Amino acid sequence: MPFKVLATETLSEKALDADVYNAVATEKVDGTCCYVTNYKGQPYLWARLDRKPNKQADKRFKKFLHSKESAKEFHWKTEEDFKPVPECWIPAKEIEKQNGKPVPDENGHIPGWVPVEKGSKQYCWHSSVVNYEFGIALVLRHHPDDPGVLEISAVPLSELLEQTLELIGTSINGNPYGLGSKKSPLHFLTPHGAFQVRNLPTLKHNDLLSWFEDCREGQIEGIVWHCGDGCLIKVHRHHLGLRWPLPDTYMNSKPVIINMNLNLSNYDCAFDNQSLFNQFSKIDKQKFERLKDIILDV
Repeated sequence: MPFKVLATETLSEKALDADVYNAVATEKVDGTCCYVTNYKGQPYLWARLDRKPNKQADKRFKKFLHSKESAKEFHWKTEEDFKPVPECWIPAKEIEKQNGKPVPDENGHIPGWVPVEKGSKQYCWHSSVVNYEFGIALVLRHHPDDPGVLEISAVPLSELLEQTLELIGTSINGNPYGLGSKKSPLHFLTPHGAFQVRNLPTLKHNDLLSWFEDCREGQIEGIVWHCGDGCLIKVHRHHLGLRWPLPDTYMNSKPVIINMNLNLSNYDCAFDNQSLFNQFSKIDKQKFERLKDIILDV
């Protein structure tokens, strides 16, 4: 789906065009984007992999941008201009197509996905949060009965089909939420739009700036508005000249409960001792003051 960034100088204009005032505002979570769709006849987690131009094409594209205003006018030869990708690669659904072929975005990239295979070394942190034998994923979201509490649970991948999620944790983007440790890495999937932002200020620059700086709820990376037409509008702290990451994030201000809901007699044989599913099963039903306090016994 279309994704726009709200630059501060055109914030109100773009927001009104996209009907942001009637959109659902959610926390932008700092991780790496993932997708769940079918592969080999079952739901699979897919990692983000953009197809990028080769050196010659990239040089032509950058030279063109210096002389023209719009990247859309550049003529791409998809078969010749782009680096090869794995055969299992698929383009993202929301990208524009011409004559059945995906059109590169304004950066000259074609967003897409590759499936995360079991035991993948390249995508080992992605692989750590899924178990394909039992079709489950390790998910962080609000507790269904208490929005003031976070919940870590094993969720059927079938319930996440065609959703995009964010992989967060110890080894992702410098670990802005302080999860786990090098000795005991900790990762989760968080569905996009899972953390709704309430009590937002007006979309005036100074009001947003004050909200991010002074409100506890504003201690987040950014806001994503989910508009009625499917458009996503994003504003990041960096767009307002504010720093990120922060020493004390809003995500770490809430208690978290472990709700694995696994029948261990059925699952023990599938989880090795090092797996996150096995480790979380050992602390099932326990409650922690914040995510940072979860220490796994490896």
